[in-house]
Amino acid sequence: MKVCLISLGCDKNLVDSEKMLGLLRDAGHEITDDENEAEAIIINSCCFIHDAKEESIENIIAAAERKKSGVLKRLVVTGCLAERYADEIRKEIPEVDAVLGTTAWESVTAALKTKKGITKKRELSYLPDPKVRRFQAPGNHVSYLKISEGCNKHCTYCVIPSVRGPYRSFSMEELVAEASELAEAGAKELILVAQDTTVYGVDLYGEKKLPELLQRLCKIDGIERIRLMYCYPEEITDELIAVMKEEPKICKYLDMPIQHASDEILKRMGRKTTEKELRTVLRKLRKEIPGIALRTTLITGFPGETEEDMEKLKKFVVSGKFDRLGVFPYSKEEGTPAAVMKNQVPKRIRVRRKNEIMRLQRDICAEKAKKCIGKRFDVMVDGFLPGEEVYVGRTYRDAPGIDGMVYFTANRTLMSGETVSVRITGAGEYDLIGEIKE
Repeated sequence: MKVCLISLGCDKNLVDSEKMLGLLRDAGHEITDDENEAEAIIINSCCFIHDAKEESIENIIAAAERKKSGVLKRLVVTGCLAERYADEIRKEIPEVDAVLGTTAWESVTAALKTKKGITKKRELSYLPDPKVRRFQAPGNHVSYLKISEGCNKHCTYCVIPSVRGPYRSFSMEELVAEASELAEAGAKELILVAQDTTVYGVDLYGEKKLPELLQRLCKIDGIERIRLMYCYPEEITDELIAVMKEEPKICKYLDMPIQHASDEILKRMGRKTTEKELRTVLRKLRKEIPGIALRTTLITGFPGETEEDMEKLKKFVVSGKFDRLGVFPYSKEEGTPAAVMKNQVPKRIRVRRKNEIMRLQRDICAEKAKKCIGKRFDVMVDGFLPGEEVYVGRTYRDAPGIDGMVYFTANRTLMSGETVSVRITGAGEYDLIGEIKE
């Protein structure tokens, strides 16, 4: 069959999608990114927050309409929404041929063969085979490496443990082998992802092994950059900081979601840090790793959040001066402790508070961007914009898809994945402008 896979949600979901595509390719199916020419569509869904859930449902319904018209032969739904709402999907959208839970995606090729609807799930403690070879678009120089599955944190607003299961680490040997394959396929930047990368190995080895894993990954030929995402602040160790400081391949960049800065709200969220501890971590990282770029995410309008809590968060954002910051208005998710808490904050206030934080952060980012003017940065080329005759790329300070970009001119032809020295000549609120003159 000619198969189109629509991957929604996070980069961890994307890894599963690439592995499903690998299985489909090996089974002889033809992969296409054009939904209109596909005979089968697979939707790898997300349900982390309300908006993600809505996007998944809209995609499933659109594909179901194509199936009704006879254009589509098979429709399969996988991922978090499939795990959480399998029965509802099968009941409400009978055009769906198969629903595969988060630990059952290895059955995707069998699901395309079914002539009657099936639902397949496995125990959430199951860990899919890490040796499945991934399918990526040719010339892809950035790859995500999922180092574990599931989560043990049980934050009160989050559904992940119930749809992804407990924390399970892949072995170092398996991850090094996978990373080596990605490098051979052309990956230059490796981005480590998990629900919590910082506790990697505790379940397998009895202690945190992220520093050792990083050292082993740094030895792989072809990998030029390694970037860390989803690092919980309370789990960041001196050993991890030392490895980040010493290994030149590791980007001086850390994604550290803190969610809030009011002690009362952090406690209600089930988080393990206080405002004081967060400030201590920030100071330590900046002292030990000069020039480090710090990214975080926040939630506004959590149940019980008062204007006083909001003021504490705003002051923290202003003084913390994160290089990159994203905000989500709280999403009430059924089955979570937060969903039944008293003092739910109205949506309009949640959104207003988000916008207030983003206005503050916009000014912080603009100020930091201006300070880059006149400096030189190593920039990894991500592509060329022919209409504007400029290249686009990223410094170590920017993860793909979520952070800023560098738009620059060059007096020679460049290839995606190439790293070049760019002099910064201008700055916007989030992005930089530069040039190469050789």
